[in-house]
Amino acid sequence: MTLSGKVALRLARDGAADEIAEIGCKATMFVADVRDRYQVFAAVDHAASVLGGFDIMVNNAGIALVGPIVDVIPEGARTNRGAGKISRIINASSIAGHDGFAMLGVYSASKFAMRALTQAAAKEHAADGITVNAYWPGAVSTALGRAETPEDVAGFVSNLAGDDADYMTGQSGLIDGRLVYR
Repeated sequence: MTLSGKVALRLARDGAADEIAEIGCKATMFVADVRDRYQVFAAVDHAASVLGGFDIMVNNAGIALVGPIVDVIPEGARTNRGAGKISRIINASSIAGHDGFAMLGVYSASKFAMRALTQAAAKEHAADGITVNAYWPGAVSTALGRAETPEDVAGFVSNLAGDDADYMTGQSGLIDGRLVYR
């Protein structure tokens, strides 16, 4: 049984759902590609029409590609290791990738994903002597009493790019003037 199936059964046993076919209740299935918002809308409409609505929705989407990151080819692009000696990869994230923000759910999710990508890439590229790190810039009007400037972020990125960071990899650093602490 899939993870989604086990989650659905557990919720049914806990009394949160009344309709799972395997335990004698009503169930339905709808296959959708979550990358296509209209297919997601169709799945929700299907559940509403067949089941009369629902009280709980569990999002369980991910990409299960097994292989090196450099072999992933989004729309024809490919990382070229032979293009020169790369020693640093620095990913831009956001404090929204550190703490989720209301009204920024999709943005926060994409920035949280950058943290995982940074860690995975750091592990994959370590043997090549490539460090991979990320930075989480903040917003304006932080506790330091002034707005964050591009120069603040540039200084931090410069440090990640320099020789002083040659033993740091897989990390994501906050540069936010104390908007959040960790």
